Formats: sequence, structure tokens, C-alpha cells
Amino acid sequence: MATIIKGKALAKKIRENLKVECDKLKEEGIKPRLAVIMVGNNPASKVYVKSKSKACDEIGIEYEEHLLDETITQQELNDLIQKLNNKEEVNGILLQSPLPQHLDINQAFKAISYRKDVDGFTPSSVGKLVMGGDTFISCTPYGVMKMFEEYNIDLTGKEVVIIGRSNIVGKPLAQCCLANNATVTICHSRTKDLKTHTKRADILIAAIGKANFVTKDMVKEGAVVIDVGINRTEDGKLVGDVEFEKVEKIASYITPVPGGVGPMTIAMLMNNVIKASKEQSNKNSTF
Repeated sequence: MATIIKGKALAKKIRENLKVECDKLKEEGIKPRLAVIMVGNNPASKVYVKSKSKACDEIGIEYEEHLLDETITQQELNDLIQKLNNKEEVNGILLQSPLPQHLDINQAFKAISYRKDVDGFTPSSVGKLVMGGDTFISCTPYGVMKMFEEYNIDLTGKEVVIIGRSNIVGKPLAQCCLANNATVTICHSRTKDLKTHTKRADILIAAIGKANFVTKDMVKEGAVVIDVGINRTEDGKLVGDVEFEKVEKIASYITPVPGGVGPMTIAMLMNNVIKASKEQSNKNSTF
């Protein structure tokens, strides 16, 4: 039976430590501040934004919200981003996805200053991650790496298989694993004989958004299984990409849904805001 990787408990510990750091910064006259931009009225986005606001309040990070009409133009969105780039009291800028179809999210990400890119999505941040530089790491991959660290799961020489190649999770997570000396395979919708790849994985990471997609017969006995997916079944139950009850019986470690990777994502966003605040207040920073 697998050891459950308790992301919720770890995230709580990280947030408590961040509150201490935030309090110290305030004593020095530094007030960490996050600006969140949301376009339109996507219900899921509203939930995510609310949870980020709550986390900021808990830690002591100042928070401002920019709710834009879904008919906004690309230029208007980029102008707001530029305004926030120039606003000294704002340390981090988060653009909530998805955006309406007429907007180019990549163009918007390019407009965000890399020094305020607490989501780790700008070309500069991604490039630095690939090159091994000091940068903001995308929050979900960063959260996964922190879980490995907390549970003493050494990636050196391990076969890591990631199902999913998104810019938000799959690709940056692959770079993080490579940086920790793993051998990484990224699988996706065009991968032939997916099971052949997943069965050899020492560490299997599912990030595709398909409920209970990874079944027991796809997992090597003793593998570490990280479930990044969050899905709702027809009966309203929240489940991951992994068939948890069955895979748990053969894995060595496994993350639950809910209570696994999800809370870590927000914790690492808060971590990045504190990091941004420190770097921006340091006149000698080369970040």
C-alpha cells in the first residue's frame, strides 16, 4: 500500500513559513503585493482567484484584483499589464487562464515583466528554467518538486514519465526533473503504445485532465505516482487522472485528489510573490 503524499499538510507548513517571512519584510517596510487579472466570468477561474485571494490574506500579502470584461481587446489587456509592470508597489502579476478565444494568451504573457512573472510563464522565465538560471518556476511543477523534496524522493537516475505536454505543467516539470538528474519521457495524445512507457516509469506523473485515465495495469509496482489532474465525474465527485483506489495498492507513493498537488500550486504562487518582493527590494539583485 502506497504512502500518501499529503500536499495539503505540506502546503499549510509552507504557508506558515511564508507568513513569518512576510511579517519580517513588512518590518523592513516591504509590503509584498500580488495583482491578479481575470478576463470574463469563467466559473472555475472565479474559484481559483478566490482561493488565491484567501491565501494572500492568510499570509499577509496585499492583493488587488482586475476583473475585465470578456470583450476587452488585446491592446487594452496589454496596456493594463504594462501599467502593472510600472507600478512599484505591485511585486507579482498573475494572468488567470483561460482567456476568451479572441485574445492571445502568449502575447499577454510576453507583456509581463519577468521580474513580476510569479506564474513562471514568460519566455524569459521559461528560458532561464531551461538554462538552469535563477527564475520563477511555474507553480504546479514547483509544488511537485517540493513534494519530492519533503518525502525524500530522489530523482537521480530515475525514469520519469510525464503524461501531458502543456506549457503550464508538462514541459516545465520535465525541465525540473532533468535538473534533478532524472531521465524524462513526455507522453501525449499522439504517443504510440502509451502503456509501454508508463510501465517502465519509476515516477509517473499524470497531467492530462481525464478522469481516472491511469489504471493499475499502466503502473509499475513500486512506482511513485503524482496526479496533477482535477476532474469532476458525472455525479459531481472530484477525482484526478489516476484511478486512485486501485493504483494506491501497487504504488510506493501517491498523491490524492483533492488534497495533493492542488494546494501546493497556490502555496508556491505565494512563495514566488515573496521571492519577487525580496528581489525587487534588493538593489544589488541580478535577478
